[in-house]
Order: sequence, then structure tokens, then C-alpha cells
Amino acid sequence: MELVPAPQCCATIVVESLYNAGVRLVFGIPGAKVDAIFDALVDHPAIKLVVCRHEQNAAFMAAAVGRITGCPGVCIATSGPGASNLTTGLATATTEGDPVVAIIGAVSRLQSTKRTHQSMKALEVLGPISKKAIGINVEDQVAEVMLDAFRVARSYPRGASVVSLPLDVAKGISKIAAFPSMTFNLPDVGPSPLSCIETVGRLIEQANLPVLFLGMRSTAPQVVAAIRTFLEQHPMPVVETFQAAGAVSKELVNLFYGRVGLFRNQPGDKLLAKSDLILTVGYDPTEYDANLWNVQGNLRIVHIDYQPCDFERHYWPVAELVGSIKHNIIGLAANIRTSAYVQSEICRSLYDEFHSWTTTAISEGNSLVHPLHFISCLQRFVSPTTTITCDVGTVYIYMMRYFFAYEPGKFLTSNGQQTLGVALPWAIAATLVQDPPCSEKVISLSGDGGFMFSSQELSTAVQQKCNITHFIWNDGHYNMVEFQEELKYGRSSGIALGGVDFVKFAEAFDAKGFRIRSGDELETVMKEALAYEGVSIVDVSIDYSHTQDLASRVVPDEYQ
Repeated sequence: MELVPAPQCCATIVVESLYNAGVRLVFGIPGAKVDAIFDALVDHPAIKLVVCRHEQNAAFMAAAVGRITGCPGVCIATSGPGASNLTTGLATATTEGDPVVAIIGAVSRLQSTKRTHQSMKALEVLGPISKKAIGINVEDQVAEVMLDAFRVARSYPRGASVVSLPLDVAKGISKIAAFPSMTFNLPDVGPSPLSCIETVGRLIEQANLPVLFLGMRSTAPQVVAAIRTFLEQHPMPVVETFQAAGAVSKELVNLFYGRVGLFRNQPGDKLLAKSDLILTVGYDPTEYDANLWNVQGNLRIVHIDYQPCDFERHYWPVAELVGSIKHNIIGLAANIRTSAYVQSEICRSLYDEFHSWTTTAISEGNSLVHPLHFISCLQRFVSPTTTITCDVGTVYIYMMRYFFAYEPGKFLTSNGQQTLGVALPWAIAATLVQDPPCSEKVISLSGDGGFMFSSQELSTAVQQKCNITHFIWNDGHYNMVEFQEELKYGRSSGIALGGVDFVKFAEAFDAKGFRIRSGDELETVMKEALAYEGVSIVDVSIDYSHTQDLASRVVPDEYQ
């Protein structure tokens, strides 16, 4: 005899759905329209509620959980401005492939057609920047909609799902219980047909300079393992996008020619331009528009991804392997008959160029801290398993070009949207997903402008007993905008900041403040700050006198 489950409060069904989906952290800000869910979370023994200081940062934290673990992160916001404040965080997640489920409150169904307090067409606001945004109309839809939201967020291309829950539905009763854990898992995806894999294998065999171009969907642990095995069997040069950081191991670094993005002036850009076969793996055009690295539209490309490519003039693959990236890479490795890779003269030259910066990575005397000096010190002081989150700004250009990362999911940045303010919220999430939570040091970096976008979350970090060292590259300006304005117009406008003592700011939140005024203080203070247990802020007086060089020396004509 089939047992009919006892009716349950809908808020309880929401929370049980979260647990069955594998969620153990929820980020949000309370409000009258979501207090039934907050009340249900209090009684759950396995889900931790993290109260944030702004809904945008709650979405950032949820996205970091999704990016690091692969399980959708969850954020909750009340109706009206609570829901609209999620917009930037969810847009970033959807653009950059981070699975997130956002639960937003709504006015009661009776009031939904009226002009009333905190009423907003939130689904119309959040729908365009999420994969799916849906409202629950009746109590018996709760379990099904929650299940669908997680499956949509996890399917490729990953992104944000939004569930709108009216106040009266959350407090209502449903006879349909939360779906079991197994239903939240997506079915496995298989490889492309063998004939397609064999075709690509022949293309690789015939190429003189094949290049593996790794994108953001290449960084799942199982995909990285397949890529590394492939490179051990069939060595070839590798280039990463910014979001693919960590795919190439330390043992394979002799094949690594750097990361590319933005200004098309890196050794990796020159290598792509010279290649006669580029294998893009998990590449998304939002990372680095194809017209920027394939200027003439004449490069031969093989597209390897979970989904077919978006054909356009500058991205015109000669072959596509659609399906499981892992299985297609394994299949390729088994179907390449000859591969005697020899580093060519052009490769040797570009490899030397990529590493040449290390000879100049020093600050002069008691001058401001040179960015490359900072990076070389940080590289020596952290382990390959340390998680580093990097905000957008000039700091992100330097770090993504020059900092080596050898493990996937350990070096994070916002590249698709280039969203300011992500570093500290992401670092908080990264500490909380550790086992046990906050057991290992996490490092985050930002400019002084980006830091102020989410600096209020220092309170959250301290409250949660996080172990974070956050470095601020401080020059008193929005420098990434400044140097580009100067290149365009010969002057800058609207970029002046300053006026914040970040050491005192940190102390006001019961965090530890450090200050680095010059290059000769760098190593001593950096060591001290990294050794500090708890939340610390390091104000670094940075030397941005050569930042225009970041955008100069575009790939010359001989590489076209």
C-alpha cells in the first residue's frame, strides 16, 4: 500500500529541497516576505544560514559556492529592492557559468495585482539575466519548481535560476513533499560519435603547431584530469583564458604559454595567431571575444564543448566535438596515432618572452610596490592549494597574466562581466565550503575602488570567523579606467578616489589592518599578514606608473 506523505508547510518543503539538492550553505538577508523560509532554516541541522550585509554580495557568495563545488549556491532575498539587489550577482553568475538558485519573496497572491508595499515585477527584472525565472502560483507547485530550478542551474551552460515565492504560499501547506536527492542530479553526458573524434585526431596529426586553448568550462576536476593525461600522452602548447586558471599542472608548466584576454598582446595571443589548429576546450565567447584573438577570421578551430558553438565570422570551427568534454578528450587521446611534439623556434621564443618579466619583478629601494614584485612574492608564499580570489581592475590584469595557478578552482576572477566587488564575498564563500569551515587561509585581492563595492562584508567575514587575508592595491583611483582613458583621450576623468584609511577601516570591523608603503616592506609585512589567523586587510601602496604598457604592443602584423 502506497503511503501518502503528510501535508507540510511549503517553507519546510523549500528547505528540504535545498538539503536534498546538496546545499549546506545559504546566503541572504531577512525580510517579511521570506521570514517563513528563514524560520524553517533555523530548525535544519545541516544547512548553515549566513546573513550578509547586501543582497548583491549574497549572490556573489552563492556563485562562488557554485563555481568551487559544482553544486548550485543558494541566495535568498525579500521582495522589492531585496530582489532587485540580486541583479548584478545573478547576471555575473549566468554570464560566467556559475550555478546559482535564487529564492525571492513576493507579496501575497491577493495583493499581486495591486499597487502595494514592496510590490515589484521582480521576475521581469531578473528573467533576462538568469537562465529561468519562475513564480510559484499554488502550494503544490513548490517541490516541482524547486527541483526544476536546480536542474536548470546545473545544466550547461550553467547559470542562475530564480524562484519567486509569494508570502502566503511560503506559509501555506502542500501534500507534495520535496523530491529525493537522486532527482537533483543530471544524467551523464556521453562522448561525440567515434567518427567525429577520429576526424579531429587526424587533424591534430596533420597540424604543425596545434594549440590547446582552454576556456572556463574546462576547469571541472574530472575534465582537468583528462586534459592533463592527454597532455602527458600528446604534448602540445596550452593557452588559458582567465577563467581557466589552474587547468595546467606544475608538472606540465613547460607546455604553458600563459593566459589571454583583453588587449591581444600576450605571448599566448601570438601563439594562437601562428597556430594552424586551435582546439578550444570549454571556451565561451564572453571570456575573450573571438574577433579579438582571431582578427582575420582565418584560424582553423576545433570546438570541444558540452554544446554546439555559436557560429560567426570569427569563430568558424572546421569540426565540433559536442558532449562530455572529459570523454571527448579521453577519446582523442586514444585516437591520435602519432604525436612527436618538438618545441619549435617560435615556441621557444614565445616561452622565453612569457617568462621574461621575472627578471624585472622588483621594486626599487623604498619606492611604491611594483605589481610584479608583489606577484613574485605572493607566488613564493602560497601553496598551489591556496584559494585566491581576485577582483576586477588593474590588479586583475596583472594577476591573471603573471600569477601561476596549478589547481582548478583555486584562482578565481570575474571575466565575463568584469564585475567589481567580487573578491571579498567570494573569499568568504571559499572559506565556508572548506572541510572543516575556515580551516585554511584564503587570499583575496582588489583595488581600492573594487574593495569599497563590498567592503561591508568585512562584518560578515569576522562574524563567520573566516581566515582571510585581503590585499588592497591602493593608488587612490579607478586605475583600470584611468589608464585606458589616457590612451584614448590623453587625459582621464571621473576616476579619483582616496580618503580611506584601510587599516583603521579594518580595525573598525574588528579585523586586523596592515600597511605596506614601499617595496622594501613587502616581504616582511606580507608574511606577517598571511600568518595572521582571522580576517586581515593589507593596504598596499601600489606603483601604477607603467599600467599603459598593459594595453600596448598589440600582436604585430607578422603574426596575422
